Order: sequence, then structure tokens, then C-alpha cells
Amino acid sequence: MSDLPLTVVIPVYNEGPNIRPTLERLYAAVHEPMTVLVVYDREDDDTLPVVRALQPGMAGLTLLRNAYGRGALNAIRTGLDAVERGVAVVTMADGSDDAATIPALVAAARAGAMVVCASRYARGGRQVGGPWLKGSLSRLAGASLRMLAGVPTVDPTNSFKAYRRELLEAVEIESDGGFELGIELVVKAHALGMRVAEVPTVSHAEREAGASRFRLWQWLPKYGRWWWFAVARQGRAGGARRSGA
Repeated sequence: MSDLPLTVVIPVYNEGPNIRPTLERLYAAVHEPMTVLVVYDREDDDTLPVVRALQPGMAGLTLLRNAYGRGALNAIRTGLDAVERGVAVVTMADGSDDAATIPALVAAARAGAMVVCASRYARGGRQVGGPWLKGSLSRLAGASLRMLAGVPTVDPTNSFKAYRRELLEAVEIESDGGFELGIELVVKAHALGMRVAEVPTVSHAEREAGASRFRLWQWLPKYGRWWWFAVARQGRAGGARRSGA
């Protein structure tokens, strides 16, 4: 095992019906010591009693209160802040992410990639279910960023990713909405010349229980901000090369 420890960050909001199977799959898939941070907003969250009941049998399982205010973005930021060294994997509590992908994400990060994207659209990956429009926009974002800005992943919008601590120390998180943090960190890593990698994954878009917190039309402009960041930066770099600067 690498000397880079593993931390798994799971943001939750009333995921009581989902968290047990999600954690059971995680611990079955990852065969090394890890810290699992279940990050919650409120003390009355129905996820908490389930996690507390599982803690005696799941080493490293930890509850962490959201330090930035309510919402998935703030929960993820809280979890990433708590990672002092090594590799952090962000995954969802709703059963949509394939825990069997995590060892490959971690291996790629330990091999030197600062961000590793679990890619639904890479060869061997697949998206099962979900709204057609959301999936189409996600594919378009990945394909266009690869073509126009050279971002080396076809799935930058997926929140299921591994990050090295070095990247988290090198960039300031500016996202202020939903799950756009994932694309922000990808394009910023690429802008800094850091290695970005991807591994295929199979994602199941339909939740096992509860309601999704993803709000497409509310968050689309926030994703667009980071798409434009990458494309505009590439355009400026290309112009400088052509001018001989």
C-alpha cells in the first residue's frame, strides 16, 4: 500500500435509507485502511443514527458536521478541508456511484494524477438511467472541453473523483452553488499543468431512495462559468503563441 492515505468524503442529507448499502459496498470494494467522512448539515438528519449504528463494525467511519453552511457543495468542502494528506475520493450516498471504481481512482492518484475522474463516457464506462437532457449536456461539456481546451477527460462534470492533497492546497475553491466544484477543480488543475486522469465507471442515475438535490437549470450557469474559464484560458494561450509572446 502507498504511504498516501485514503479518505472518502460522502456528503449527506437525509440519506438514512441509502447510507447502509452505500457504506457496505464501499467497505467491500476497498481493501485497505481508510477514513470515511460522512458530512452532514443538521443533527436531526436521518443518516446519523444509521451511521452511528455501523461505526463499531466499520473502521475509520466518522461523522463530520458541515462547517460552511447547508448544501452539498459546503459538505464536500468541509470534507476536503479535513484531508491533511494523501488522496481524497468524493462519492455520493445515494448509490449512484460504483464503489468498485474507487481502487482504480486511488491507484491513478497515487501514480501522480492530481485529479482522477470517474468517467461515465470513457471506453468501458456507462450511464444507466437519468434524464436525457442532463446526460446530453454532460457529454457535450466533456467533449467540448476536450476539443476546445485540451482538458484530458470526457466527463469533467461527474462529482465522483479522486484528488491529491497537493491540488487542494494549490487552488482556492470558488464554487458557490451545487456540484460544480468537480469541474472547477479539473479545469484549475489543468490550467496549472497538473496531471488529470480518468478511469471508466458505471453510474446508476436513479436513486435507490429519496429525492435528488441536483437542480439542472439552477446550476447550469455555474457549470458554464468553469467551462468558459477553461475555454477562454486556452484561447488566450493560443493567441499568445501565435503572437510569439
